[in-house]
Amino acid sequence: MNFTQMHERLRLELLRRIQRGTLSVSLLARQTGFGQSHMSNFLRSRRQLSLEALDRVLSSQHITPWELLPLDYRRTRAPDVEESDGVPMVSHTAALFEPLTRVASARRMLRVPADWLGAMRARPSNHRKMWRRFVAVTISAGDALAMDPMVQADGIAVLDRHYTSLIDYRPNRPNIYAVRNGARLSLRYVDFLANRLVLRPHNLAFPVDLLEIAPGEAPADLIAGRVALLINEL
Repeated sequence: MNFTQMHERLRLELLRRIQRGTLSVSLLARQTGFGQSHMSNFLRSRRQLSLEALDRVLSSQHITPWELLPLDYRRTRAPDVEESDGVPMVSHTAALFEPLTRVASARRMLRVPADWLGAMRARPSNHRKMWRRFVAVTISAGDALAMDPMVQADGIAVLDRHYTSLIDYRPNRPNIYAVRNGARLSLRYVDFLANRLVLRPHNLAFPVDLLEIAPGEAPADLIAGRVALLINEL
């Protein structure tokens, strides 16, 4: 990983923390001793940091360079992580907010044929093109009930984060999406109506949820990705 790539991965990680509300530009400026405009320009890709400044930002956020490495780099640098052409199992938070899957974020690898994943069609929003495409999450019993029996307790959902369009992947067969619902990840059928995402359950005993699209946001910003594969029994 070169110096420019390190900059970009650090920038994305800081933006993720800001989006989650655990960091702000002003707080970052205070922690590092740099001016707020200096940090803002870095986060907007208008300037790069010196090696000393980069080290100071990493230290202030308790981030090691190793944590910024993409998961694929493990094949040559991390022999203790299982080698696989599969999909990383991550937390719901990582699936929603982390563009790149760090070694520290992967709980294990789910083996899925690489040629099967490669044959899938993508429909990403522009900013999602830089995200790692496939991640997998587990679905708890409580989270699965609204989509029962399509989704069962303790099942695994493989998410295609390069498919955030509301166009059906297959005609007349609605997609199931992983959606940011507050601070949670929910699996639902999704429509867009009157500036709201309409989250529809499969289990009719559960209500329909409406998510307002905030100013400056697009519907795709609330969609983590299409559920490309469901594994309900292991």
